[in-house]
Amino acid sequence: MRVKKFPFRPLAMFLVALAALCVFAPASPAPAAPAALERANNPVVRIVKDVSPAVVNIDVETIARRSRISPFQNDPLFRRFFGEEFERFTRSVPMRGRGSGFVVSKDGQILTNNHVVDGTDKITVTMSDGRTYEAEVLGKDPTFDLAVIKINPESELTVLELGDSDLIEVGESVVAIGNPYGFEHTVTVGVISAKNRSVHARNINFDGFLQTDAAINPGNSGGPLIDMDGKVIGINTAIIPYAQGLGFAIPVNMAKQIMDDLVTHGRVKRGWLGVSVQNMTREFAEAYNIKEENGVIVGDVLPDSAAERAKIQRGDVIVSLNGEQVKDVQWFVGKIRSQAPGAELKLKVVRSGRTIDVTVKLDEIPESEGGGSASSDSGDDFFKGIGLNVTKPTDELRRRYRIESRVGLVVTGVADGSPTQRLGLREGDVILEVNGKKVNELSDVDASAGKSGASVVLLIERDGRTFFVSLKTE
Repeated sequence: MRVKKFPFRPLAMFLVALAALCVFAPASPAPAAPAALERANNPVVRIVKDVSPAVVNIDVETIARRSRISPFQNDPLFRRFFGEEFERFTRSVPMRGRGSGFVVSKDGQILTNNHVVDGTDKITVTMSDGRTYEAEVLGKDPTFDLAVIKINPESELTVLELGDSDLIEVGESVVAIGNPYGFEHTVTVGVISAKNRSVHARNINFDGFLQTDAAINPGNSGGPLIDMDGKVIGINTAIIPYAQGLGFAIPVNMAKQIMDDLVTHGRVKRGWLGVSVQNMTREFAEAYNIKEENGVIVGDVLPDSAAERAKIQRGDVIVSLNGEQVKDVQWFVGKIRSQAPGAELKLKVVRSGRTIDVTVKLDEIPESEGGGSASSDSGDDFFKGIGLNVTKPTDELRRRYRIESRVGLVVTGVADGSPTQRLGLREGDVILEVNGKKVNELSDVDASAGKSGASVVLLIERDGRTFFVSLKTE
């Protein structure tokens, strides 16, 4: 049998060689997908990955007492007739809230807003990985709306680096991270829209905000505002609820100045000059022959104050502070508050047409800025017994808390855990009456009001409206 031989064809040899190349030739790498390259080069993605572990969710709980007969709960006549029976018609109701914060020390110190944790009975911190911790308040500062709380983690935590908010420029990109409406670790991006914004409305009375169009909503309070270097330049604090793209953050340099005091003393030790000031007007400048366009006029000098010792006088116009031109009252008061007690300031003062240099050493701001008002030990003891620091309304206090009333006593402090704090009293409230009697001095308070177990009814003025609160002394 003869085997048929096929003729050799060059085409067949080419196909065999091509197949060998396909099998044995090394494969060259495929080009990276454009989307992957874009993600790798996106600075926001990098920032979020780096800082998210240090951003926390803060849940708070406050136990409030609610009346089942609420229309009568603050009626002194009702309480007089029903006495202790009133307690049968009340119940404890937990009130819950939520905010944000970020870790500032490896051992568990967390920076947030004062309004997030103020007056709360329980604080729970949730980390980005889901771990939860009970937290305690180390210190609070209502003036700058900042607070430091502390947890006890099992290991060292990721810490956010604090930047320099003075260097940030309008138009720079920023990232906000927080928990708006409970949606944890929400990231929004925007720019710095403006600097040194003043907001004076209800609970907010602050000058120097950073304004941003990065979306900030309820629950973002206390979260970080981060620059493109991944550093914190602000603490998200406030919004304009009826607008879009109007969020405000406290510059982080404010927090740097006060965090040590909050941790060490539980409050901020601030410098105090001891003057009341007002903005200079054109008419005042012409009448007093003052060439400077800006400055503040000294309206009063409190006795035994730093200003009195420095020989500052009523009618002086302060035109510069440590070489910086004084802009207005808000700027001047902010600069004084940012100084520590004992700090020496160089003031340039215009007096009777002459410019003089004054060096003043600041005192520590007193807890109650009454400035020599009459006082009564029994009245003072009464208010402290229910957790309040009060004083007569001075010009400075009326400006600070936006108070129009010139009567009553202004609340300048509310003790943590006190009955008045649980009832919702706050700094800036004005006490007009105690048990139906008008009070304009501490001595106006009857000694019997402070007896243990006594019923007390306070008439409070807030934002131009009045209301009663009632409690029993402990």
